Amino acid sequence: MDTVDSEPKPYFFLVPLMAQGHMIPMVDMARLLAEHGATVTFVTTPVNALRIKKIIEKIKDSQLPIDFLKLEFPSEKVGLPKGCESADMLSGSDQIIKFVNACSMLKDSLISCLKEKYPSPTCIIADMNQPWVGDVARELSIPRLTFNGSGVFPNLVTYIIRHQNIFSHVKDDKELVTIPGFPHRLEMTKAKSPIGVQRPGMEKFSEKRLQEERSADGVVVNSFYELEPLYVDSYAKTAGKKIWAIGPMLLCNRNTNEMSERGNKASIAEDDCLRWLDLQKPASVVYVSFGSLAHTTFSQLAEIGLGLEASGWPFVWVIKDGDKSTDVEEWLSNGFEERVHDRGLIIKGWAPQMMILSHRAIGGFLTHCGWNSILESICTGVPMITWPHFADQFLNEMLVVEILKIGVKIGVQYPNNWARDVKDDNNNNVMVERDDVAKVILELMDGGEEIREKARELARMARKAMDEGGSSSNNLIELIKEYGDTGKTSAVEA
Repeated sequence: MDTVDSEPKPYFFLVPLMAQGHMIPMVDMARLLAEHGATVTFVTTPVNALRIKKIIEKIKDSQLPIDFLKLEFPSEKVGLPKGCESADMLSGSDQIIKFVNACSMLKDSLISCLKEKYPSPTCIIADMNQPWVGDVARELSIPRLTFNGSGVFPNLVTYIIRHQNIFSHVKDDKELVTIPGFPHRLEMTKAKSPIGVQRPGMEKFSEKRLQEERSADGVVVNSFYELEPLYVDSYAKTAGKKIWAIGPMLLCNRNTNEMSERGNKASIAEDDCLRWLDLQKPASVVYVSFGSLAHTTFSQLAEIGLGLEASGWPFVWVIKDGDKSTDVEEWLSNGFEERVHDRGLIIKGWAPQMMILSHRAIGGFLTHCGWNSILESICTGVPMITWPHFADQFLNEMLVVEILKIGVKIGVQYPNNWARDVKDDNNNNVMVERDDVAKVILELMDGGEEIREKARELARMARKAMDEGGSSSNNLIELIKEYGDTGKTSAVEA
């Protein structure tokens, strides 16, 4: 590999989970490591590499020492469609176990590459949802850090829940349970917890993930100390290892082009999007997007659209590819788009989210509460309307609304996974209705000045943390020194 010279230097292998929301921050991590003197190999697959083609080309042009290793993804061997190489491509929860199995089958290919083609890395950083990497690290005596795309608050809660098996005997998934060992009183239901209802067939994977979380040398988090100081300290004490807060890593993207090219190819031209936003008044536009994994039914999409219309505020609404059914297209074209054409921009597909949030016209973000979206909102000083769907998103809502106080809840009480209509105890459909959508938009956009000022203050703190001498910058430098020693071996043996 031509990016590695004969001189000993810090050399990191990054192994993300093959999912847009997990890969994008690890690409940012690769850039930050390389900009601070480390060499990086980023593990990906052919389809995922194609989706971030512009990023790869930019990195090559910059001559940063980052190499992209494309491992063949065994989709068809596990019963997935050919080319199904990312979690956001899965059609339903029944395919998750197949996807997890396909990921674990990358182990032999990676070991072969490390033994035959690549010098031995000084450290492997792997997504915690790639627990098989622990076997690779032990076989080759390489230190290993785990990375979870969530913040420290949800990471700590999840760690306690999983390692103490908090909900194992809880039958009512709406019963409030106190989380033991947390630095302050915290209650939540099983339904809203990050583990939710365990899917059959995932038991072996879950146990392996627990084991590898315990045996890792440390944890890398995409957050900054000043955002979650109590939880960083408590997490380090609870897990018994160093918590490396080196974010918000997205701030390595320093201009509009870099922001617009994060992730998949955008479905709207950058200039067209900016031209529309330039016509709007400052802080007057609501941005609506639910990330890459959360799918929305047609009936719920219609309620969102009608709520946006009823609110009277301008909006940018992202309807991703997986949500664009024939019914949706017909509904949009059968009067809705015409009625809102003067104040609504509808993006069908992938949107340049960071670029949009950075624009002065954006005054609020209706979000699914994925951690990447929350960080982007924090970094741009945009307050949020929270609509969590699953996984850590209800915890993220708690952090945003109850602790940081930079958002308002839309009022979701139950998770909605993989585009299935949520049912209540009487098997009735449960949706967020148009009146609720309009009401919460008016609540944030007509008032919320205190929330807005707190959001702006956090944006300043985030940038300070990433600047030279800031907490995250110093942590990154320390991490590279700690795991850049070519003679260092993993503290945990097989």
